[in-house]
Amino acid sequence: MAAPKEFALLCLENPLLDIQAVGDQALLDKYDLKANDAILAEEKHVPLYEDLLNNYDAKLIAGGAAQNSARGAQYILPPNSVVYIGGAGDDKYAAILHDAVKAAGLRVEYRVDPEHKTGRCGAIITGHNRSLCTDLGAANHYGLDHLKKPEIWSLVENAEIYYVGGFHFTVCPPAIMELAKQAASRNKPFVLSLSAPFIPQFFKEVVDASAPYWDYIIGNETEAAAYAESHNLDSKEPKDVAKHLANLPKENTQRKRVAIITQGTEPTLVAIQGEDEIKSFPVHAIEPERINDTNGAGDAFAGGFLAGLVKGESLETAIDMGQWLAKLSIQELGPSYVHPSQFLSSAP
Repeated sequence: MAAPKEFALLCLENPLLDIQAVGDQALLDKYDLKANDAILAEEKHVPLYEDLLNNYDAKLIAGGAAQNSARGAQYILPPNSVVYIGGAGDDKYAAILHDAVKAAGLRVEYRVDPEHKTGRCGAIITGHNRSLCTDLGAANHYGLDHLKKPEIWSLVENAEIYYVGGFHFTVCPPAIMELAKQAASRNKPFVLSLSAPFIPQFFKEVVDASAPYWDYIIGNETEAAAYAESHNLDSKEPKDVAKHLANLPKENTQRKRVAIITQGTEPTLVAIQGEDEIKSFPVHAIEPERINDTNGAGDAFAGGFLAGLVKGESLETAIDMGQWLAKLSIQELGPSYVHPSQFLSSAP
């Protein structure tokens, strides 16, 4: 099998600097946070990020869902296989973010916004709980003008596969549609993640506008149920939602759409356009005591799956690679991957 071309995978979404540290109830109380929750930052939360950096043993990760997936794909693929696009500021957080992606071997082309700070996510770990407090910052101001810059658009034209995280529907749907149409016109796979239940619920119009361009659509059982509810489907069962998604009208008829629904420790379900059978793939078993943190497992699955697509693997192998990377991720703190030297013999 030929090696993937340089920067064959292009990913778009909202880059964040994840600042995560082990805390306690007193720290949660200080910022009026709950132990197992995820919120957008308010004014009272702004000091949290400096507090974590200065007063705790904080771990810094190049975060944001699709950037986690991009790191995961690059983790598996040869150097210079993945490029990631999104909006960042011109500040120390951006500098830290650049260092983090450089360590991961990921190429990024951020739209630099001098007026807004780089997006940050403070993560306070208390036991097995994680409290996430996100300030989207500059990521919330990404624009189509950046994507259409000649030097960026040349990366789009070069790429063989496009991946968009659903959180970007809240930021710049025109950029999503531009990538989607480029994919269809050049018969290149366009992969989209639903990302969170509120995306199909509250951004239904822009999600539906992109649907004809999906070659692969990825979601978990909760996101599938939210899609079913917002679209008044007769059933919220993951297998039924997968079949519905797979058989929506499609722009590029040269490719059958594939709908993938993950279910945590339950089997991954796959529906293929025009086929009655729902494929089921049991997940990789892991002892409970080896599970450290399940946050980011879905991002890792997408990263492994995308790596499989880039390598030209079969659908079954790409699913297996996604499950393998998710298993690896949940043994770490946050959406992280151990150094390759620790597992080379077991890599896909």
